[in-house]
This record gives sequence, C-alpha cells and structure tokens, in this order.
Amino acid sequence: MSRRMGFAAPLLLLAVTPVSAAQTNAPETPKTAIELTTVAKGLENPWALEFLPDGRMLVTEKPGRLRIVETDGKIGAPIKGVPEVMSERQGGLLDVALANDFAESGRIFLSYSEPRAKGENGTSVASAKLVTNADGAALEDLKVIFRQQPSCNGKLHFGSRIVVTPDNKLFVTLGERSDAKTRVEAQNPKNHLGKIVYITADGAPGADKPAQEGWDPLIWSIGHRNVQGAALDPATGQLWTLEHGPQGGDELNHPEAGKNYGWPIITYGKEYSGGVVGQGISSQPGLEQPVYYWTPSIATSALLLYTGDLFPEWKGNFLVGALKYMQVQRLVMKDGAVVAHEVLADDIGERVRDVKQGPDGAVYLVTDDANGRIVRMAPK
Repeated sequence: MSRRMGFAAPLLLLAVTPVSAAQTNAPETPKTAIELTTVAKGLENPWALEFLPDGRMLVTEKPGRLRIVETDGKIGAPIKGVPEVMSERQGGLLDVALANDFAESGRIFLSYSEPRAKGENGTSVASAKLVTNADGAALEDLKVIFRQQPSCNGKLHFGSRIVVTPDNKLFVTLGERSDAKTRVEAQNPKNHLGKIVYITADGAPGADKPAQEGWDPLIWSIGHRNVQGAALDPATGQLWTLEHGPQGGDELNHPEAGKNYGWPIITYGKEYSGGVVGQGISSQPGLEQPVYYWTPSIATSALLLYTGDLFPEWKGNFLVGALKYMQVQRLVMKDGAVVAHEVLADDIGERVRDVKQGPDGAVYLVTDDANGRIVRMAPK
C-alpha cells in the first residue's frame, strides 16, 4: 500500500508539542543492520517513485519520461502522453502521486517544470488518467490543475513534492526560484514563489478561506526556500517537510496554515560565497523556527514517515534522503522533537533522491544518476 493511503484528514490548526528552539546535532543511535539490494537500474536521473496497488512502481525520469517498473525490476517503455517539460539543471519531470481513488479512477498527479511563453518556466501540476492496453501505457484526459505564478526564466528551485490527503486534496511544495530578485518573493503572500499550496484535485483552493487575510487563497504557508521532501503523519494528518538551506541550514518543518517560515529573512545557512544571507540572523519574532536543522547541509531530498512492520523500531520515525552526503538519515521522534539520529545506506555511492515505503514494509531508495537505480533497504 502506498504511504499516502489511510491518513487522517489534515487540520488547519494542529495541536503540536511546542519546541522551544530549533534543534540540531541530535545524538547518534547504534547502527541498524541493513541490506541494500538493487531492484532496477538503467533509469536516467529518476526523481520520484510511487507504488501502484499491484506492487509495480511508477517512476519519473527528470528528462521527461514516466515509466512502470515491474516487480521483477524490468523497466517499461516510456508512458505516452506525458506533458512537455523544461529539463535543465534542477528542472524536469519531478514528482508523481496517485489519487486516493486510483483503483477506480486510474488518476495520477505529476509535478514538473513547465516551459512557458518568452522562454520562461514554472512548476506546474497535471492530473491524468493512467491507462494500460495492448499498445502499452498512456496518460489520457491530462489537465494542468496548477501553475506556479509568476513564471521565471531560471533553472533552479522548482520544489516540488505532492502530498495527497485522505479527501484527495493536494499539498504542493514550491521553490522560490533562487535568484536574488525572486527569493525575496518567498515573503509575498500574493504569489506562489517559495510557498506551499493546498488545492483540490481540480486546482481550486483546498481551504474554505485564505490562510491569512490578503493571502492568495491557494497558499498554505510562506517563507520557504526549496522544499523537496514532504509527508503526512498518518495519526494526526500533520504535514512535515524538508527544505534545502543554502550553505548549511537544511530544515525539517511542520508547516501550519497561515505561518511564515522565514526565508530569506532568517536561516541557519550562509550564501555559497561564504557571506551571510540578509542580515545574518537565524530568528525573528513572528517567523517560525525549524524543528531540526543540518549544518553543514546534507542536501535533503525526500521525506518518509515510516509505518511498516519490517523495521518495528523505526515506526513513527522519519527517513530523510540526502543528495550531497549520499545517504539516508533516520530521525527518532518523540513528542514532536528529534531525540536521536542514525546514518543509513552511506555506502550506496549515489545521491538519494526519493525514499518510499513499499508494500512489503521495506524502504525503497531512488538514486539520482545517469544510470539511476531503485534500491531496496531491508533488515540484514
């Protein structure tokens, strides 16, 4: 079963045990004995994986291909009907998610960097029906349900994860497009740069009213840099995210409706040049602190809240993919705080782009490489 199934509905206001200050450098736990097994290889820079109800896998490749990978690891031909993408630098075909009624509707959601007029682009989300016949698989009835505005001409910071809620609404995470001119727009609640949006499966506002007076009605939270990991807590419906910092300052957050997460006013990171970001401050009244942050940056990617039985001691823990450090980190959670961490799969040798729980309770890793792999992580 997909990790997105069976969750409690998200709440606009959630009771969370408060954390008095941002945490970092949690103590390390003893190593779990794990075994890594390559399930499939030969994918070109795969970005996201989603399990189908029959155990097969839908996988996106950043250049713009969507494929089905069989349970034996055989990689299918590219699925027809995928929208055109702008595949440069961080842009391309990004996340894939199943509608909660997929078994009946066959509907999926894709996020991608969409080429637009005047050489510009932006993160978009499309809905389509996945159909399979004698000629192979194809997408039909494709509709673009969301377009990040404004469009930009950059090639960085697209986000973008899709989280489907039990009532078939979507959280979509969006980058602020990186440039000095656009990063400040993360603080502007009237556009979609550096935001998390909350929408219906048709692209309408997911909430009955804007999260704050004067905000774009699609926006859930503001002040984000580049969120590429997101998951719901199945017990509470609470949204959790991973956000890339600049040089240091990657963050674990639990974004709540109407709140401001600070970028680029506050951060625990520095510019890549070594200078400070803005005024060089990490806190300010009215701006939210991360639950946990990494300095130096591990280049966080995907986020999984583990609920399986194969690793019973991991239940309720987060698994965090790392691009730069080529590993997975397990965050041990207690009362909304990180109390310990463990480094896993640090011998995988490739950037970990996605982390998914399989129907067998194992954890499946997607590696971001020109000859990318799907790797199964199970107890040794």
